[in-house]
Amino acid sequence: MPRIGLLLPPPRNLEVDSFLKGLSDLGWVNGANIHVEYRDAGGDDARLPALANELVALDIDVLVTATFPGILAAHNATAKIPTVMIVGPDLVTIGLAASMAHPGGNITGQTFFLTELAAKRLEILAGLAPSTRRVGVLMQRGNPLNNATMSTMRNAAQALKMELLPIEVDVPGDLESALSLVGSNPMDGLVITDANAFVTNTSMVAAIVDKCRVPSVAAPIVAARGAALMGYGVDFTAMFRHAAVFVDKILKGANPAEIPIEQPTQFKTVINHKTAKALGVEIPPSLLVRADDVIE
Repeated sequence: MPRIGLLLPPPRNLEVDSFLKGLSDLGWVNGANIHVEYRDAGGDDARLPALANELVALDIDVLVTATFPGILAAHNATAKIPTVMIVGPDLVTIGLAASMAHPGGNITGQTFFLTELAAKRLEILAGLAPSTRRVGVLMQRGNPLNNATMSTMRNAAQALKMELLPIEVDVPGDLESALSLVGSNPMDGLVITDANAFVTNTSMVAAIVDKCRVPSVAAPIVAARGAALMGYGVDFTAMFRHAAVFVDKILKGANPAEIPIEQPTQFKTVINHKTAKALGVEIPPSLLVRADDVIE
């Protein structure tokens, strides 16, 4: 029975169930013809390397993970076991793949436009609140993609005549310190980056958004959980489900070095009307028409 190692930063959630559903749709049922060994870091990325080594020691056939810290932990744990990245950074840019079409190593999977999405959220914020001039950018401290994200956003901000205020918070960390940091920096709007910590710690993001009391744009899943005014980006649940396709190919003999890395082609817009009412923000009809989901 093939053994799949599932290594994730956050605790078990609906996205994991989507991955298992994707496997079952392809004929792989956990406990029947495959065995899934699941490990989560409980939101603490520092635990990922040890958990990756633990899974590798179990002689698994495929290692499946997500996020930048997850893929680095997997890469450092094994250069032989086929590895599937559910969602994460550009593997070519960070040197873990030769090209999108031919990765060339033991890692393949799905990446997404993380830095570009952050810049796109600035444009959405401008349409949501045209008078916005000073925008906070919420980032997880120590995230290696922060510099690239800010660089891309600055180009967009210049065209929109906006000033960016980078705000790095520790996650996990002291919520009161994060709220104090946010409260000491006046802003007209807030963009929340796609750090995994913000996707999984929506209660913390909600507290920060409530403290700022300004229009905010984040990942769709963050807005859907009531922690931002608007959400724009990829559908993480769909990406978890689609990751099963890569696992299926590998279990049927495909070489990950020759399985092309994919990028999402569909994006989702979520509007949280409840948050809009609390802020006294009127959602422009042009944005309402584009919304895939409106949270009342």
